[in-house]
Amino acid sequence: MSAHTVPTTTLPGISREIQLASRPHGRPVPENFRLAESTLPELQDGQVLVRNLFISVDPYMRGRMNDVKSYSAPFALDAALDGGAVGEVIASRAGGLTVGDTVVHALGWREYAVVDAAATTPARTDLAPASAFLGALGMTGLTAYAGLLKVAEFKPGDAVFVSGAAGAVGSLVGQIAKAMGASRVIGSAGTPEKVARLLELGFDAAFNYHDGPVRELLQEAAGDAGIDVYFDNVGGEHLEAALAVLNVGGHVAMCGAISQYNATEATAAPRNLAAAIGKQLTLRGFLVSGQRQHAAEFAQQMAAWLADGTVRYDETIVDGLENAPQAFMDLLDGANTGKMLVRI
Repeated sequence: MSAHTVPTTTLPGISREIQLASRPHGRPVPENFRLAESTLPELQDGQVLVRNLFISVDPYMRGRMNDVKSYSAPFALDAALDGGAVGEVIASRAGGLTVGDTVVHALGWREYAVVDAAATTPARTDLAPASAFLGALGMTGLTAYAGLLKVAEFKPGDAVFVSGAAGAVGSLVGQIAKAMGASRVIGSAGTPEKVARLLELGFDAAFNYHDGPVRELLQEAAGDAGIDVYFDNVGGEHLEAALAVLNVGGHVAMCGAISQYNATEATAAPRNLAAAIGKQLTLRGFLVSGQRQHAAEFAQQMAAWLADGTVRYDETIVDGLENAPQAFMDLLDGANTGKMLVRI
């Protein structure tokens, strides 16, 4: 079938979507979301119609629900949310993309999407299932890979601490660190089951941050050797603990601060931030969008790690577009192990 052929089967004219009905104050609630229908625009030259198979719900989306200036534009009220999605091309008016191709794009939170072909990337389903391209082989994986190796400047022999380590990014960070020669990898998580999973994935030590002060739990796990790299997904008490245990010359990659996303008032900085001076620490925030130059290197390396079992990934899959808001709220509460996905 040529790239410009539209199949004879009737194409959908309507798509269900999740809209932002109101802006959350603190923790999101179901009333902040609305299941709605919208008319799909006519396909233009250079565009494809995609039937979404999986959509991604991610912690960063919480910030976009606030009407504040940030690194990505806030979601509009009474309009569909967006985010990572992977789906099948069901009609094409774009050279190079044919019906049946699987692509990754940014118009999630809906059943069908009309997307510019230039805004898609192929999902190599010969290498891994489609869902992996929203996780281990997608932006999640690149976040872990570039954050650890490029931002935190990890080097073999470093001792690494990862917070939110059973999540989509954190679980990959720990395994990449082990694969690259870390002397010790420590993870924190919120349930005994997640702690057990981290040990199965090859972490040298893991603790449940509900079991006591994070600083004491981390100090016990690190021992006299301390830590050289902290990959921060949580912020707050975890960052304060890491600053206390980091060695001189240590590095922090600041990826997320999920402990603060639902806060209704400004949260305090770590009380021991001055430790960064005497220890000559490097604290560096980053966005995956600033690491795209490493995407090809990452994709090649991660595909090899997945193929030989060096890296494994977990998915928590919720079925049904109508359940996407609940999946997102559960994500913020830590209900997921690995990548949280909604299967459409």
